[in-house]
Amino acid sequence: MVHLSSLLLKHYHGGHVVIRLALGGCTNRPFYRIVAAYNKRARDSKHIEQLGSFDPLPNIYNEKLVSLNFERIKYWIACGAHPTKPVARLLGLSGFFPLHPMTVTKAERLRKTAAQKEALGAPGEVSEEASESKPETA
Repeated sequence: MVHLSSLLLKHYHGGHVVIRLALGGCTNRPFYRIVAAYNKRARDSKHIEQLGSFDPLPNIYNEKLVSLNFERIKYWIACGAHPTKPVARLLGLSGFFPLHPMTVTKAERLRKTAAQKEALGAPGEVSEEASESKPETA
């Protein structure tokens, strides 16, 4: 009797397929590839397929660049791949997934602190403008 289990297990790496970020770039200049890989493999090791890229450092227009191949992401999710939390956040911001509530909460918190900083600096400026706009009566 021939045992086929060793032949079948030769290509099985264990675990399941995940969609995650693989780090690239150099020191102080990170760059991420969005890849489909087995969850048991190391972060930057061999992957099944590259699905996009993410540049977390803002460019001259203060934009963080993301490119995604939505067709292949749909395919891998249909095959049972699990996106990691950072990838799910990027997919939510791109409109592929619904936004996670904590993403909205963080944005509101940042807007609130920016408004408070602006309000602290604004009273001195408003009083000067108000004194200039008042007509003097003599």
